[in-house]
Amino acid sequence: MGDVRYVKGCCPLDCQDTCAWVAEVADGRVVAVRGAKDHPFTRGVLCAKVNDYEARAYAPDRLLHPLRRAGPKGEGRFERISWDAALDLIAERFGLIIARYGAEALLPHNYLGTMGVVQRRALLRIFHALGTSRMHGHICSVAAIASAGAGWPLGFDPEDMAESRLVLLWGLNALSTCHHHWHFIQEAKARHGARVIALDPMCTRTARQCDEHIQLRPGSDAVLAAAMARVMLEEGLADLDFARAAAADLDALPERVAPWTPERAAAVCGIDAATILRLARDFAAARPAVIRAGVGPQQSLAGDAFVRGIGTLAVLAGHWRQRGGGVLIIATPTLDSARVDRADLIPAGTTPRSLDMAHLGEQLTALDPPIRGLMIWGTNPAVVQPDAGRVRAGLARQDLFTVVLEHFLTDTARHADLVLPSTTQLEHFDLLGAWGHHYVTINLPAIAPLGEAKPHAEVMRLLAPRLGLDHPAFRETDEEIAATALPPGLDLATLKRAGWAKTGKPPPRLDDGRLRLAGEIPVPEEPRDGALRLLTPKAHFFLNSSFANMPRQRHGEARPTLHMAPSDAVARGLPDGARVVLRNERGAIPATLRVSDTMLPGVVALPGKWWSTEGEEGAVANLLSPSAWSPGGQPAYNDTFVAVSAS
Repeated sequence: MGDVRYVKGCCPLDCQDTCAWVAEVADGRVVAVRGAKDHPFTRGVLCAKVNDYEARAYAPDRLLHPLRRAGPKGEGRFERISWDAALDLIAERFGLIIARYGAEALLPHNYLGTMGVVQRRALLRIFHALGTSRMHGHICSVAAIASAGAGWPLGFDPEDMAESRLVLLWGLNALSTCHHHWHFIQEAKARHGARVIALDPMCTRTARQCDEHIQLRPGSDAVLAAAMARVMLEEGLADLDFARAAAADLDALPERVAPWTPERAAAVCGIDAATILRLARDFAAARPAVIRAGVGPQQSLAGDAFVRGIGTLAVLAGHWRQRGGGVLIIATPTLDSARVDRADLIPAGTTPRSLDMAHLGEQLTALDPPIRGLMIWGTNPAVVQPDAGRVRAGLARQDLFTVVLEHFLTDTARHADLVLPSTTQLEHFDLLGAWGHHYVTINLPAIAPLGEAKPHAEVMRLLAPRLGLDHPAFRETDEEIAATALPPGLDLATLKRAGWAKTGKPPPRLDDGRLRLAGEIPVPEEPRDGALRLLTPKAHFFLNSSFANMPRQRHGEARPTLHMAPSDAVARGLPDGARVVLRNERGAIPATLRVSDTMLPGVVALPGKWWSTEGEEGAVANLLSPSAWSPGGQPAYNDTFVAVSAS
């Protein structure tokens, strides 16, 4: 072996842990990617998804050249073209759309396929300068983000969980989705004898490692929180001084939760009334306790009420008074990523329409005036969006010109008119924040771009002049772009040397009387006509839809597998291992049945965001999801009901 280099970087994906890594480069090729041992969060360990990330860069089906569609949309037939031809075509088609329909007929659509501020955001500068339609919102954790806008604190430094005495993992399979947080939970057990309780409809790998698993029915989380609040108020367990300082409507709360006796809540939640009483008392008595909540319970019509409900419990108990107490859903470092977008480039005197990204299917099929040109990067909406069938119908429009920047020919890319090859995290510079800790991390390129792949900022620099855009913002280097997001006192030179930096953030203050505790408490919908509620939890080896095409990760997940309770399988005459079809009014998808006592009767689960395969519709669960949202805009993925039968 000749020259060996070790290059600091980080995982780019939509995960709370944003792990720091070191790429080992031998003779110009990345041979390994390992967790950074000196990083206080990563601690030298990567997850099962990315611990061979170099295989993604060198995958035989990696896109390495621009492609132009050569067949019907969705069929996946393309021909290779040059970058100059591709960029000229984009400029020509975008220019014609603007001339004929106006700039708002163009739309950028991106998400967290990379959380890097450059790779995710630099291209938005072009769309802002053109005055196109804008995109806002999220498809994940919308309930939490909407609650934050109403004043609810969503987290603290997760390393402080080591000081907790009781940890409620509410709808969080930490060992599959953010396993580095488990370090601090284990430290709480070692230091303080902390008790760890999982509240989850499924018996996950995390639930099996906890001291107790409370298996409540999906969608009943807000009801359980209301019953716990009632117990705390009735038994004098609440810290009323703290709650009165934090909330504007504390006096209205007792009446709101009064109907939810432990007995009534137990019938809805599918657990014992005694369990509710004990949980409420233990939560109130711990000094402090933390509710470490996941994304899953938010993904229903009751998602907003769930976030408010657990926030109310933490306020009533006064856990925010102490380090390691409160609610932890999201934790972020100090980093102003939005500055990278350069919204100041929007033409003066104009206010382009802003479209909620969670409604993409509607926007591509029913918006008036319609979207005529679309650029997609960092997401696979044909798989991950709610009501994915409607999204696909929109992407199949012949009058829609679609450009996709990607690593692979995803379901979405198969619908594109042009596909541009994007660099992987090993091939470009970037800067990342996190949504699960307080570290800012730098990513240095370990190798030159493979084939003709290009970083997104380079695409911006090449495309902008073709569109007549000559602002200095379109000539900035990747490092200059990244630097615009940094907080005062932190510079790129420091980050390059260290690889990462922790940005201190004070704990939330709750003394302004702003919070409103006494909201609606929705009851979960009961399945009709023998239908089963479908859950789509994150897979252990996939990150949303990323890695669903990679051999090792696919081997780890084996196949699209539907988990079903034994009583439901017997009622339908379905043996373990059977090939089954899930159906509802929106479509049908295939899966292999696993009969498992980890599931509640009436509930089935299909882990992972699976792609379609060539010539065959795959187990894309969001083809069955409804066009339904919580009041705060959270897509109701988990309010999907299906019939299951033999295929």
